[in-house]
Amino acid sequence: MAAFRQKAQRLARADASRKGGLDERAAPVVQLLNGRPQFCTTSSCSGRLVLAQGSAADINSYEIQKKNCTWLMVTHEMCNKDDVMTALEKATGDVVLKFEPFVLHVLCRELQDAQLLHSVAIDSGFRNSGITVGRGGKIMMAVRSTHGLEVPLSHKGKLMVSEEYIEFLIHVANQKMEENTRRIDRFYKCLELALKTALSANNSPSEETEKNRSVYIHRRKRKTIQEQDVHTSPKDHNEESEPEDDAESSLDIFADMMI
Repeated sequence: MAAFRQKAQRLARADASRKGGLDERAAPVVQLLNGRPQFCTTSSCSGRLVLAQGSAADINSYEIQKKNCTWLMVTHEMCNKDDVMTALEKATGDVVLKFEPFVLHVLCRELQDAQLLHSVAIDSGFRNSGITVGRGGKIMMAVRSTHGLEVPLSHKGKLMVSEEYIEFLIHVANQKMEENTRRIDRFYKCLELALKTALSANNSPSEETEKNRSVYIHRRKRKTIQEQDVHTSPKDHNEESEPEDDAESSLDIFADMMI
């Protein structure tokens, strides 16, 4: 695949994300995949809590909202009420509290590679994962989850909910972050095992292959024995025909006696 010919260049590019680097919690998974020739990660996020601000006009357009939104607060760890309330003091537009779970996009060399990755993701709790095949055969596997959270908190800079409700939301968001961490750890362990198992299966003959090989050897030995029986030496033939020679000698003696 042409995309894999540029894998080294792709991985060497500067990180274009707002953070400008790989999330610490996502690093082991990303490094494990990029260490295999059949995978190349293109983007990732370990999960985050965000206070995102946009204007009221941007609410109905996701693309515009994404482009023009301002992060009042962002963390890849659990947060507390004081941090959120301090960030909300800077609000001048519409603010939304979001929890965005782990996401990972991986370019796969073969469809079977993507299927292995998809199976591991589903088993690890990332139930919204999927495979897409683009024009030219580009195979992309997306690891995604469904346990996100998005709640509006303010409108035109005015807080629309109570502090008690914000405290409740933060508790829910932190629980989701904890679950997100468990799923990432589970995904890494399952992926590591699946890759080792797949490598072992590729390097060792299958049970069916061994069975067929045993049958072939057995048949070959039988054929060899049969050939040896047919192509025996002259000495062996003489030894086997000795009784016939004795019979001929007896007839000769009987003939002499008659004469």
